[in-house]
Amino acid sequence: MVPELAAASLSGVWRLLHDSKLHRRRGRDHLHSPDPAYQEKVAYLRAIQARVAAAPDTAVLLYLDEVTYYRQPSLASAYAPAGADAPRAERSTRSNTTTRVVGALDARTGQVTSLVRGKIGVAALRRLYRDLVAAYPGRQLYLVIDNWPIHYHPDLLAALEPQASPFPAHRPRHWPTEPGPTAKRLGLPIQLVPLPTYSPWLNPIERLWRWLKQDVLHLHLHADDLTALKALVVAFLARFNGPSPDLLRYVGLVTLPT
Repeated sequence: MVPELAAASLSGVWRLLHDSKLHRRRGRDHLHSPDPAYQEKVAYLRAIQARVAAAPDTAVLLYLDEVTYYRQPSLASAYAPAGADAPRAERSTRSNTTTRVVGALDARTGQVTSLVRGKIGVAALRRLYRDLVAAYPGRQLYLVIDNWPIHYHPDLLAALEPQASPFPAHRPRHWPTEPGPTAKRLGLPIQLVPLPTYSPWLNPIERLWRWLKQDVLHLHLHADDLTALKALVVAFLARFNGPSPDLLRYVGLVTLPT
């Protein structure tokens, strides 16, 4: 209790707060990256961005990320007639199957190269890397990645050219330090650009996943038909198989004129 307001009515307190421009607001989750090399990694990313911008015919900057979606629809707000029941997330009695999507967003054109799998591991990422090299023949690719350890698996790194990143790769201690005998040594022209840990705000493709959830996954009606749900996700991603100025604007890589 504030002593000065002890005798004030509720409406009087409200008016005082209102006049002072103080409002009750819902809290939000927040976490700043704990990475001790945060500033150095951001500076490295900015330097790569500038390098690619200066050589658009020979270099490409791509933002990579993964997302998991579920058979069961996710809850969200939706429009409904006044007085009607709240929109329903129609669930299935089947197990809540997960599907993984990994995609890479071209920072200049908005084109997205993606792969949908039940599980994303070394083989799936190697396939995506080969797809990216095929999509940009003769060009140097800079791939911005998060700190998921699989990116630094020796069998996956074996498929790439020698890496120039100044930051050490963090891998589980039980992993091998050298590629296995069956690792594919492809020399793909891809340089990995690591983001600071826990820093999704530096990865614009995260906003594409938000769009996917809003347009397809929230309150969807296909919990009993996983094939149909997967087809919807694939169709959504296919919208960005080529250059997409709309996606660039949506993810914040193009600023609208004021």
